[in-house]
Amino acid sequence: MSAGDAHILTINAGSSSVKYALFAHATGARVHDGQIEGLGVGGLSHEQALRQVMAQIGPARVIAVGHRIVHGGVRFTAPVRIDDEVMSAMAALEPLAPLHQPHNLAGVRAAMRAFPAAPQVACFDTAFHRTMPEVHQRFAIPRALHEAGVRRYGFHGLSYESIQRQLAKRDPVLAAARVVVAHLGNGASMCAMRAGASVATTMSFSPLDGLPMGTRCGRIDGAAVLYLAQQYERDLDRVARLLYRESGLLGLSGLSGDLRTLLKSSAPGALEAIEYFVEHVQAEIAGMAAALRGIDALVFTGGIGENARAIREHVVRGLEWMGLKLDTKAHAAKAECISAADSPVAIWVLHTDEESVIARHTARAIAGKPVR
Repeated sequence: MSAGDAHILTINAGSSSVKYALFAHATGARVHDGQIEGLGVGGLSHEQALRQVMAQIGPARVIAVGHRIVHGGVRFTAPVRIDDEVMSAMAALEPLAPLHQPHNLAGVRAAMRAFPAAPQVACFDTAFHRTMPEVHQRFAIPRALHEAGVRRYGFHGLSYESIQRQLAKRDPVLAAARVVVAHLGNGASMCAMRAGASVATTMSFSPLDGLPMGTRCGRIDGAAVLYLAQQYERDLDRVARLLYRESGLLGLSGLSGDLRTLLKSSAPGALEAIEYFVEHVQAEIAGMAAALRGIDALVFTGGIGENARAIREHVVRGLEWMGLKLDTKAHAAKAECISAADSPVAIWVLHTDEESVIARHTARAIAGKPVR
């Protein structure tokens, strides 16, 4: 990293860590990345974390900073340069993503102070899903509430865009067909894509909905939430903590929210949590295929999707009725395409690269070019 070379820095600021990556502006090549841990109560501030980032990237000349922002609401349908007005609009969305948005914006403020001369660009996880048909953006509630923002937004959009671009390079014809992407990790969701655009997704109003996750419950009856609020004497913060932090694989197993730990365990709770997770992954894949009126490809990504071979196999074996056939040799060899030659549905495993998507959008935003 030369002090004279221009670089784009990407920031993904969370509640406990800051993930960052550095890209050469001229080539788009990733030259460095890392993660600063220990944020939060009694730990580092975002400003302190950014100082550590600056120490790690050394003399690199940062000409722009791109940020992952979880929620863009209905307004932000594409990446945008951040000014005071945009910052205020993003802050107004904090109630829609209270566990993510405030930390994202804390990272933006810290980066503005750390790199005062560099433009800051917001890249939204929700933006990719604004192509969904209206029927997939609505809840069955009064129209006025929908217009007020109570609707399905969808998340993990930067990951889905990364997968779409990668698949388009490897198999353009398949990428233009009916593709279901399963982003499976501590946070998990799926996206149904046609011609590279989002048609439906499993997360909806918040990142709590859809699949069971590490500590998040996934889909739950709204009446159950009302019941929990009543049982906990209307302490909504306690109910939120229960649903976001104490449920999912952790709640089911009573052991851990980390699937790697559960796969090594013979405890009944661990086995039950794995079975529950796989069952709901299979059901949601079928649901996404229904939204597409068929399926031509399934792509696994995310920490679990990319690395948990046993889970992938379990999922696919339970979907043979949909035409999914696994090539066991390719799967064992960690190939990208793991479907059998006679499988009507292609099956892929691809590594998501959200940072490259953010860097690309940031470069185009500061150049004044269209971001798609």
